[in-house]
Amino acid sequence: MRSLRVNFTIPEDLASMLKAHVSERKRSAFVAAAIRDRLLELEQERLRKTLIEGYAARQSEDKGISEEWQAASPEDWV
Repeated sequence: MRSLRVNFTIPEDLASMLKAHVSERKRSAFVAAAIRDRLLELEQERLRKTLIEGYAARQSEDKGISEEWQAASPEDWV
């Protein structure tokens, strides 16, 4: 996979924590993994929201179908 150099700023305290916990040679990989993890979380959140909206939109239709089948008895199936 091709890598790109990206410059961004972060709060000083966060930079100090990063330097204290991650060696200089591993910082890029650490930051990339953190960004990837967060972006995956955001994507999952977006998908969850889309599913909830879809279920809500179909709720009345599904309720109507369920009510139609409640009136049917096993004897009617034969």
